[in-house]
Amino acid sequence: MCIRDRVKPAPKAKVRRARLLVSKVDPWSVLKMAFLLSVALGIVTVVAAIVLWTVLDLTGIFDQVDSLLGTLAGSEGGGFELKKVASLGQVASFATIIAVVNVVLLTALSMLSAVLYNISATLVGGIGVTLTDD
Repeated sequence: MCIRDRVKPAPKAKVRRARLLVSKVDPWSVLKMAFLLSVALGIVTVVAAIVLWTVLDLTGIFDQVDSLLGTLAGSEGGGFELKKVASLGQVASFATIIAVVNVVLLTALSMLSAVLYNISATLVGGIGVTLTDD
């Protein structure tokens, strides 16, 4: 008799399933998560704007746009400089304002969505979710 014949494999366990309903979402937890995620998105927005401006400056795009506008306007154009109109400080300030507005709007909209979900879940019962144990 061989050792393989003595050892039997364990019986396969049955897969457990649980059918659950998401009938309520806590608006306070949605508010906290949405605020943190929107702040992270705001930081990414400001950093991306600064990096994009720096890349455009290092590659000489601003100078090329200035020369193109100078040739289009002619010599009487007066020498337009794009860096004066869109300096790094102005771009960073504008990106920060956009980020703050996004934080406020995304937080408010997610809170409103949670409240509306709770209202509609009382009418229809919520979202059904099936969980399995593999």
